[in-house]
Amino acid sequence: MDGEVHTSGHSGSSPEGAGLEPMPRLFGGLSGRLLWLTVIFVMLAEILIFVPSVAGMRMNWLRDRLDTAAAAGIVIDGLQPSELPRAVQDDTLLATGTKVIALKKDGTSRLLAAADMPPQVDQVFDLTDVPMLISMLDALDTLFLGGGRVMRVFGPIGDSDMIIELVMTDDALRKDMLKYSKMMFLLSLLISLITAVLIFLAINRMMIMPIRRLTHSMQLFSEYPEDPNRVFTGDRSRGELAVAGRHLAAMQVELQRTLKQQKNLADLGLAVSKINHDMRNILASAQLMSDRLTDVDDPMVRSFAPKLLRTIDRAVGYTSEVLAYGQASEAAPRRRRIRLADLCQDVRDILAIDPDASIEFLDQIPSDVEVDCDSEQLFRVIHNICRNALQALMNFDPEDTSMVRRITVSAHRIGSVVSITVDDTGPGMPRKARENLFSAFRGSARSGGTGLGLVIARELVLAHGGTIALVEKPGPGTQFRIEIPDRPVSLDDYRARA
Repeated sequence: MDGEVHTSGHSGSSPEGAGLEPMPRLFGGLSGRLLWLTVIFVMLAEILIFVPSVAGMRMNWLRDRLDTAAAAGIVIDGLQPSELPRAVQDDTLLATGTKVIALKKDGTSRLLAAADMPPQVDQVFDLTDVPMLISMLDALDTLFLGGGRVMRVFGPIGDSDMIIELVMTDDALRKDMLKYSKMMFLLSLLISLITAVLIFLAINRMMIMPIRRLTHSMQLFSEYPEDPNRVFTGDRSRGELAVAGRHLAAMQVELQRTLKQQKNLADLGLAVSKINHDMRNILASAQLMSDRLTDVDDPMVRSFAPKLLRTIDRAVGYTSEVLAYGQASEAAPRRRRIRLADLCQDVRDILAIDPDASIEFLDQIPSDVEVDCDSEQLFRVIHNICRNALQALMNFDPEDTSMVRRITVSAHRIGSVVSITVDDTGPGMPRKARENLFSAFRGSARSGGTGLGLVIARELVLAHGGTIALVEKPGPGTQFRIEIPDRPVSLDDYRARA
């Protein structure tokens, strides 16, 4: 199956009058926001660590009190049946920071020391086996809601079956927890700041500075894109920003080339516009003199005179449209239905193929095929393609009889679309010309060509709402396919014709 290669060119534009926008300060732009976000995220991570940490600190604090009271309780229990003096009890309670110390042994409980027995107990904590979640909830409750509450704490003494029990207030525990929280906050803030600064320096070197270079290069280039010294110069590293920098440099070089081509086109249009006036006067004079040839009695002159007049008429029409082309616009097509075979015959006559060149022009257009188009514009399209094919075939050695040199023009209608094919048996189109097929000054298939012919042909075909494409073919040569649709008919026009 044949494949079609569609290639089109586009022009770029550069902003004019755009001043350099000042870059944000180092801590006011992306790097500054990255620094503060790092501090915030590290602090959030420290909060997640803080809750189990403060819960562990609380459990260690309570177990330390139990161990101290257990050591004192075992000593006191060895003094049975004697009772401790009040002074010793007060010193023991002061040393452990409790109000009541009790020891449970062999199923019986003994009050070892007591002072200021509270009327009620607000909380009871069993330190035998405390789940982590319960420990964290109790820690947060003591930290935020504690103070002045009486709690009863008990747990086993080592691996024995004895249980030590304490009654105390949570004031000392909450005070130590607040000190621990303050220390953890300052430590977390210090860690977050150090981490943020290190990340900031690393990211600033790896990302922010290259981004600033890219941005600054784009600003400088947009201010004066024609200056080759303002093209971005990147490095050969493998990072994503290095790849982006190389692509930016390639785009800037391509844009400079496009701008240069546009300038050349503008200069060319200006030069042609200046020549146009004198050329039109010369052609007008030639037209007046050609009109007199129709009065000559020579049959040969009479047969060539109409063709000469049509050729001069077309030349005059082309010169009238030079100014419009110099302004990068073609006149809107003046469409009407024409017989495509007649137009192809005109193309054949204008080509004037030398019979000695052994180049065959094969017209395979049925006589009943009509196309809805601007006849002059479609003539230019087909003539451009056929002329390129003729020039390609002229490069072949005419003495080589094994090579068939032929240009074939065929057409058929499918519904409301007329498909026109121009095929030749030449050497084919080079790869570079295929890649820049419809690009001015770059799509020429021969040395010294401008590549404007196909650019103009494509513009004229698109003005008709059609398409033009290079068709991949298995054999040698080049084949173009042009598709021209009929104009849509409005319902009112259809009723008027009916």
